[in-house]
Formats: sequence, structure tokens, C-alpha cells
Amino acid sequence: MMLKVETLDLFHGDAQALDQVSLGVDAHSVVAIVGANGAGKTSLIRTIAGTHKPARGRILWHGQDIAGWPSHKVCELGIGQVAEGRQIFPTLTVRENLETGAMLKRAKSKRHTNLERVLALFPKLAQRSRQAAGTLSGGEQQMLAIGRCLMGEPSLVMFDEPSLGLAPAVVGEMLRTIRQLASDGLTVVLVEQNVAVSLKLADRAYVLENGRIVLEGTGAELLADDRVRQAYLGL
Repeated sequence: MMLKVETLDLFHGDAQALDQVSLGVDAHSVVAIVGANGAGKTSLIRTIAGTHKPARGRILWHGQDIAGWPSHKVCELGIGQVAEGRQIFPTLTVRENLETGAMLKRAKSKRHTNLERVLALFPKLAQRSRQAAGTLSGGEQQMLAIGRCLMGEPSLVMFDEPSLGLAPAVVGEMLRTIRQLASDGLTVVLVEQNVAVSLKLADRAYVLENGRIVLEGTGAELLADDRVRQAYLGL
């Protein structure tokens, strides 16, 4: 198994954000994490990424426990993150933003190949390479955030609410891009407010409520589960 989380506990001050969370991610799979706002989804992503330090539990990357590692070391392992809110550098150009993604040691030797790949995946970024990133549309900024992550040569990418704040047509484009990346062999962890679409994409899925995993199964199994349909799909 590529990534395995075991009995993870996380606190924000006195408030417990994650409670005994365990999950697994196989290589070349898509794993969806669904749940209401405040369920702990972003806290889980950030803990795996090294932004938050867990109180207890293990995060195994190819069998090595990386819980509590700083985020720059986690990135060098090949774990990428497309954060909620995109977090691009607005005053830098599109090209400069992409180049910051290739500053990892693991990615420097492949920066030209990866840049060609990203610009082929997102032709609009090629057209706007000299434009300040802050002047891009929301959809284009999300493309840039994904492209910058891919410049780091990740083998696993965690997407945190990639469709948040985007127009419906752009959302479809984003999710098609994630599907393409997965079909190309990238391992994906997807936190997405569109539960139906994320479960359709997912090989495996987990439902997080109040910091705990309450359901798990294949994407198809959870999509057909009455509890999921009533709570998240309004059916």
C-alpha cells in the first residue's frame, strides 16, 4: 500500500479535529474523502502533508512512518497537495509560479519535461505564461495550482476542494483533468464538495463525520448507500 493512515488523532488547541482516523491508499487509485464542512477533511489532508502535527497515530508512506515530518520533507517524498483556495503567488507570472513548483530536489532534473506536460495539459496557461497570476480567472488559477503541484514530480496528489468557487462548466473541466491524471497513473486523494461526482471517480471512499471515519467502501458502494444518499446527495 502506498499510503496508510493509522489511528490518527489531531487537536487544534483543546478541540479534537481527528479522532482515530485510519485509511489506506493503493498506488494508482483514486480515494475520495467526503463529509460535511467542519468534518475534518482539510485537517486530515494537512496532517498528511506535514502542515499539522498529529498528537498520536502513524502515517505510513511505503511503510515508513512520516507522521510529524515537516512539509518540505513530505513534498520531497513525492506527496503533492493542491490546497483549498489555490494559494498561488498573485504578483508572479504564470511561468514563475510553475517554476516554483520545480524547486524540489526530486523535480529539478525533470523541470523542462514537466513544464511541457503541464502546458500541454492546460493550454490556457501557455497562452498566459507572462501574465500575472493574480489577473487570471478562478478556473485558470486552479489550473495553475494543479500545474505547479505537478511540476514537483509527485506520485500522489491530494486535492482539497478543487471545484470550490468555480462556475459549473469549469468544475466539469477540473474533474475531467483529475480523471485524466488518474488514468495516466497518478495516485489521487480527493476532497470534493461534489459528493456524487467524487464517488463516481473514486476506487475507494471514506465518509468523515466529526473527525471520525464512519463509513468506507468502494465509490460505487457508498454512492448506493442510503445513509450517504440521504446525508450528502439529498435523495
